[in-house]
Amino acid sequence: MKAEEIFERLWVQYAGENPSVAKIHQLFRDSGEEVINDHVAFRTFNDPRVGVDVIARPFLEAGYVQKGAYNFEVKKLRARHYELPNQSESPRVFISELLLEEFSEELQNAIRDHLDSVPEELLGSPDLIFRGTIFDPISYEVYNLLRNESEYAAWLYVYGYRANHFTVSINYLKNFEGIASVNSFLKEQGFLLNSSGGEIKGNPADLLEQSSTLADKVEVSFVEGKQVIPSCYYEFARRYKDSQNHLFSGFVPGSADKIFESTDYR
Repeated sequence: MKAEEIFERLWVQYAGENPSVAKIHQLFRDSGEEVINDHVAFRTFNDPRVGVDVIARPFLEAGYVQKGAYNFEVKKLRARHYELPNQSESPRVFISELLLEEFSEELQNAIRDHLDSVPEELLGSPDLIFRGTIFDPISYEVYNLLRNESEYAAWLYVYGYRANHFTVSINYLKNFEGIASVNSFLKEQGFLLNSSGGEIKGNPADLLEQSSTLADKVEVSFVEGKQVIPSCYYEFARRYKDSQNHLFSGFVPGSADKIFESTDYR
């Protein structure tokens, strides 16, 4: 599958299930903007059946190459990002994975037992990144058990394999002076922003500034009944040039660490 087809399919799923995303995208379009996507992010576990290498496979087959690697000690994650060479407007792909061995045996056993129940053909499918949750049914009790140790794990258990977020590239916007003006515009329209670590994560010295909405809350069917929990969010990023006049293309772990919290249960 070509990269354009992958992102279109991901976008349709992501925007269709997260009302704020479609509204914000249309607001930018109505303001005369062409919305260019800076990056798309995915979450997974470091189990070899679903690890970063598995999630990256369709992108590598579409021509993407690995660029950066990152560690998140507090969140107990590691990540890589990928780019399509010589295609500056093609989205970067950011894939993080939870380091299961750094959590309790209870959490490890819960995740591995659930993965053991998933058919191998589903885990090996090139369509895995579009499948959403691969656990059926899902339990609110398990969701809360995971949340006690990792909001990331709880989100992934429920929502699974899909775009965790898309990201508007502020560099391509014509009618906004910077990230602060984008944030003001969003708040004026009634959207709530992730304020963990401040509404703007990073600064020009980091070569990357980021902000994000708080995840939409949606109704999810658990075996115990329906519950309203956080789903996906929309991110906004502005990149700066380095001393060699090259646009920074990587990620800043300290900022990304706070962006992860956009899906926290509040």
